[in-house]
Amino acid sequence: MILSRAALKNIDANLVELPSENFFDLNEKVLQFGTGVFIRSFADYFIDRANKKGVFNGRIVVVKSTSNGDANEFDQQDGLYTICSKGIESGVVKESYEINAAISRVLVAGSQWDEIIKCASNPEMKIVISNTTEVGIQLVEETLTHSAPASFPGKLLAFLIARYHAFGGSIESGMIVIPAELIPDNGTKLKEIIVSLAKFNNLDAAILQWIEQHNIFCNSLVDRIVSGKPAKEEMVQIEEKLGYKDGLFSVSELFSLWAIEGNDTVKNVLSFAQENKGVVISENIDLYRELKLRFLNGTHTFNCGLAFFAGFKLTRDAMLDENYGKFAAAIMHEDIAAAIPLEIDGATKANYVNEVIERFCNPYIDHQWISITAQYTSKMKMRNLPLIINYFKKYGKHSDRMIVGFAGYLLFMKAVKFESGKYFGMYNGNEYLISDDAAAFYHNCWNANDVAGVVHACLSNVQLWDTDLTQLDGFESAVTEKLNQLISSDIMEVLNSYQQNKLELI
Repeated sequence: MILSRAALKNIDANLVELPSENFFDLNEKVLQFGTGVFIRSFADYFIDRANKKGVFNGRIVVVKSTSNGDANEFDQQDGLYTICSKGIESGVVKESYEINAAISRVLVAGSQWDEIIKCASNPEMKIVISNTTEVGIQLVEETLTHSAPASFPGKLLAFLIARYHAFGGSIESGMIVIPAELIPDNGTKLKEIIVSLAKFNNLDAAILQWIEQHNIFCNSLVDRIVSGKPAKEEMVQIEEKLGYKDGLFSVSELFSLWAIEGNDTVKNVLSFAQENKGVVISENIDLYRELKLRFLNGTHTFNCGLAFFAGFKLTRDAMLDENYGKFAAAIMHEDIAAAIPLEIDGATKANYVNEVIERFCNPYIDHQWISITAQYTSKMKMRNLPLIINYFKKYGKHSDRMIVGFAGYLLFMKAVKFESGKYFGMYNGNEYLISDDAAAFYHNCWNANDVAGVVHACLSNVQLWDTDLTQLDGFESAVTEKLNQLISSDIMEVLNSYQQNKLELI
C-alpha cells in the first residue's frame, strides 16, 4: 500500500499521527519555492503541526524550481509524506511518526508557470517561503517575460508583479517573504536582489514602491538536522511496521528552531508560530544567531579535526566517549560561554549548551566529523576567530582548548597529495579528502615549512583571515606549541591535559 489520501483510513493511528479529512479542504495560504527534504521537515512541519491544532488552517503550494524531474511522486501520494522525529529530550529517547498534509499541490516552474502566477490572485495567500538550495539567492540580470524566469529571485519578482496587478497595489496585498537559505541576513539580501532586478527590468516606480514598502522580507535562522530517507534495509523495516510505502519519508531530530525577524504584522500572518515552540518571531534574532553560530557551529569547528584524528567517525561517538565528551563539553561551558561576543545571561547559555550536547549524542543522526570539515577555513574564520580574539581581549590570555582546536585545524589541513584536482591528507596510514578552498595554500605551505613556519605563514595570511593574526599577542607561539604537541603525542593525551584548565577571571 502506497501512502495516499485514500490509504489514510487503513493506517493505524496508534502508530502514526494522521491528518483529518477536512485538511484537504483548507485554503492555500503559502507559496513555497523548493521541494527538498529539509524544508518539508521544517517549515512544512510547523504548518502541519499548527493545522492539526486548529491554528493557521492553511496549505502550501510548492514550486519545483529546478528543471530536472517532475512532481509525480508528490501527485502519487496526494502531497502526503511521513516525518519521523527521533532523538533525546531531557535525557529521554523519543520517537514519533506523523503524516504531513500541509502540501496542497506541487507545480513545476518549467511547465506550469501560468498556474503558479494564478496563485498571485489568491487573497488568502500572503506568505512566501524559500529554500532554493539548487538555485540560491543570487542576482541574475534577466529580462522578465511571460515564461518562468531562470533564477529564484526572478520567479519571485514575477509573482510579486502579478500580485501588484491583481490587487491594484493595495497595502493589504503585500506578502511576507521568509527565505530559509543558510546565508546571513537572507531576507535583507533577497530584498536587495529583488529591487535590483526590478530596476534592471525598468519597472514602473509605483510597482517598485509597492514592493519596497508593502512587502516584508524577514531575515530568518533555521536549525534542524534532517537526515532524510533511511537506508534501504531500515526503510523496509519501517514500512513493514507502519503498513505502507512512502517515497517521501524523512527522518529528523527532535530539536527545531526557526527564528524569524519580524513585527506584529508578521506575527499575525504567521499564526502557525503560536502552536510551535520551535518558531520564534522577534524584531531582533541576534540572540538565536549567536547561540547557534558559536555553541553549535563553533563547537563543531573547534572539534572536527581533533575528533577525526582521535579516531571518532560520528559526533555522538566523540560526545559519548568519557574523555573526549568532557573536553567538548568544557570548551562550550567554559571557553565559548566566556568569549561569546553578545551579552547573554549565564543560564541561557548553559541551557543551550546542554541542549546542544543532547543533540550531538542523538543515536539516530549519523553526523560525520569528516563532513563537518568541509570549508574548514571559512568556518574557522566566521564562527571561531571572533571567539579566540574576544577571549583574549576579555581575559588577557588565550584559551588552551580553543588554541588546540585551531591547531587541530592546521594539522587537518596538511595536504600530502594532489590528485585529479583534489587534495588529500594522511593520518594513521589512511587518506582523507580536504574539501576546502584554501587546500592549495596549505599544500604548498606544509611542503615548504617546518611547524613554526606553517603557523607563521597561516596566521600572517591576511587574505585568509582579513587580518594579520601574528599581531595577536602570544597567539602564534601558543598555536605552534599546541600543533607540536598534536604531532608528537597521542591526541587524547593532549586533550586530557586541558581538562582542568578552568577559566580564572582577571
